[in-house]
Amino acid sequence: MAENWTSTDSGIFRFPSGALVRGRGLRDPLPSGPTPSFAVYLLGKEPPATAWDARWLRWPDFWLPDGQQARSLLEEALARAANERVEIACGGGYGRTGTALACMAVLDGVPTDQAVAFVRRHYHRRAVETPWQRRFVLRFQDVREM
Repeated sequence: MAENWTSTDSGIFRFPSGALVRGRGLRDPLPSGPTPSFAVYLLGKEPPATAWDARWLRWPDFWLPDGQQARSLLEEALARAANERVEIACGGGYGRTGTALACMAVLDGVPTDQAVAFVRRHYHRRAVETPWQRRFVLRFQDVREM
């Protein structure tokens, strides 16, 4: 089991449950300090291999992912964040990453109509960039795994 992040590490977002997840943009250099033990990369094309366990969610910039696949991966990420260093990242670190963090906040108990504001307040003011990303968060609770 890996040690978790600390709240002073770069890009760390704290969920109401206390779980810590790092959000970041992949176009930026890897932050100094500990590396993730698990990551979910939100990109239109498959990311390069990493030294840590990582999953790819096909999510082109300014678009939306498959809801069921997103729910499954984000549930896994949130569960693993209890005891591991989990990273959620896209190209810039705001739109897709912010949307994923807002969806994870919904999974963690934040009401769907408050999740975007919660992430903007505690992660980055530009999180969740498009109207359809906001709608995705609002409807995320209704996405069910098959």
